[in-house]
Amino acid sequence: MPQQTKRSGQKRRREGSPWTGLGAVVAKEMADHLTSARMLILELLTVLTAAGTVYVAAQNLRNSGQDQFLFLSLFTTPQDPVPAFVGFLGFLVPLIAIAMAFDSVNGEFNRRTISRVLAQPIYRDALLLGKFLAGLFTLTLVLTAIWLLIIGLGILVLGVPPSGEEVARGLTFLAVTISYGGIWLVLAMVFSIIFRQPATAALASIAVWLFFTVFWGIIAGVLAQVLRPVEVGFLEESLAQARLELALGRLSPNALYAEVILATLNPAVRSLGLVLPIQLHGAILGAPLPLDQSLSLIWPHLTGLIAATILLFALGYVLFQRREIRA
Repeated sequence: MPQQTKRSGQKRRREGSPWTGLGAVVAKEMADHLTSARMLILELLTVLTAAGTVYVAAQNLRNSGQDQFLFLSLFTTPQDPVPAFVGFLGFLVPLIAIAMAFDSVNGEFNRRTISRVLAQPIYRDALLLGKFLAGLFTLTLVLTAIWLLIIGLGILVLGVPPSGEEVARGLTFLAVTISYGGIWLVLAMVFSIIFRQPATAALASIAVWLFFTVFWGIIAGVLAQVLRPVEVGFLEESLAQARLELALGRLSPNALYAEVILATLNPAVRSLGLVLPIQLHGAILGAPLPLDQSLSLIWPHLTGLIAATILLFALGYVLFQRREIRA
């Protein structure tokens, strides 16, 4: 009998894989996201914001006489009192991601459905990865639709099609925004695993977002002054303090996203760090950079965003595997 039980267990392991049921989880979670009332409200808010800000920016650009990178300027041109669309995205994308994931795991426990789901041929690995991929795919679908809306509205108002350079930079901007949203999505999932109550997980996620949005820049400046004080007033001391403050500030996903958007949507940006006048010797100031050189500027930042997402998902994976599930 023990040998028969051992053989049957080996047979089940051969027949199944840790990703069994992944597709079913992704399809079910995406359907839940796209039909939920809170998602519809956030989508409506984002679409209205995009349409309003981009229409105002397009009217301003049409009257300004600008003839280069018009479609990129749709994302970055503010019109008082309406800020630029990228400014809205910095707030809306984390909120959408948190709203999709703050009850993704603890909601299953509270509804007492987690044991029923895992009783099916669905492994914990597939369940957690499926919930993350469903949220990421839903976020991708929403942001892509908004991106297409902005491009279509720009063609309608400006009367000219975008160039190949603008389309490529716009797609890069879309990919970076999705990566930025992935960090907050997986962060909310981690808090959903840690806390039993969805309200607590939501508040913890929003608190982390507010900390990096409002307070981390101040803390980075204070830490730089403490760790690299300017004692004599030499230029080297000031530069060391400024570089340390910049490095500490880049620990925030918001700072990384802001710098990437700056280099992606503004081809005239030649550096994302401290640049001395002597380092610009021979450079044509104001000349747009080719796309490949702009990508070389943002590549470390994009790598940091993706690495943070992977590390947070690994943390959530370990915590979820250690979680006890009772029938």
